[in-house]
Amino acid sequence: MVIQIVEDDRSLSEGIAISLGDQADSFYKEIKIENAKAGFDRYGNEISLIILDLNLPDGIGYDYLKYVRERSNVPVLILTANDLEMDEVTGLTMGADDFLTKPFSLAVLRARVNALVRRSRISGKADLSDSALEVTREKTGIYEIDDMIFDFEKLSFRKGEEELFLSVNEQKLLKVFLDNKGLLLTRDILIERIWGDSGEYVEENALSVTVNRLRNKIEGKGGGKHINTVYGQGYRFE
Repeated sequence: MVIQIVEDDRSLSEGIAISLGDQADSFYKEIKIENAKAGFDRYGNEISLIILDLNLPDGIGYDYLKYVRERSNVPVLILTANDLEMDEVTGLTMGADDFLTKPFSLAVLRARVNALVRRSRISGKADLSDSALEVTREKTGIYEIDDMIFDFEKLSFRKGEEELFLSVNEQKLLKVFLDNKGLLLTRDILIERIWGDSGEYVEENALSVTVNRLRNKIEGKGGGKHINTVYGQGYRFE
């Protein structure tokens, strides 16, 4: 596994690399957005995870997040010194997969990284069987709805001729919806299915943000044809 660390604090960057040394084969450490973009253009296909600081010498980390999301679904973990809900909402809205506020425990970082990588590897293939859910599966992993084709084996998502770039969390959410079409899924169930062991660290609005991003991508603004909100309870995919 290859991890790209975009962090201008060299000692923190090195500490992260040391902490995750037994989980990754190599690290690409960048200080500036400009260098991170150039590096991503060169070795983006090798990267399994990006750890991205928001405050960088040549701009805000969101700029790089946007650049990555236009090209890839690679998991992105954002680091920030600001414990502000708006930062988290903005990051999730732009396609970040998780958020960590400085200072943080390296043990927590390792747990978050493990969860992200695990979700990325099994995205669309997790065993979602549960006594509370009446799971119906497409054995091929390919779903066709209206003009949309979702191929979870190849991680290819298309709406007509347009390729949809879905974050890991959006892929997980979409798969849960598709496998449980017509069923009411509570917020607690969806949070557990998407964030797994990290669910207890996730703000409640993170789910709403992820649902809205997925809805906008597959239905356009306004939506409501397939992803329906059941107020006070959860969501239902029709």
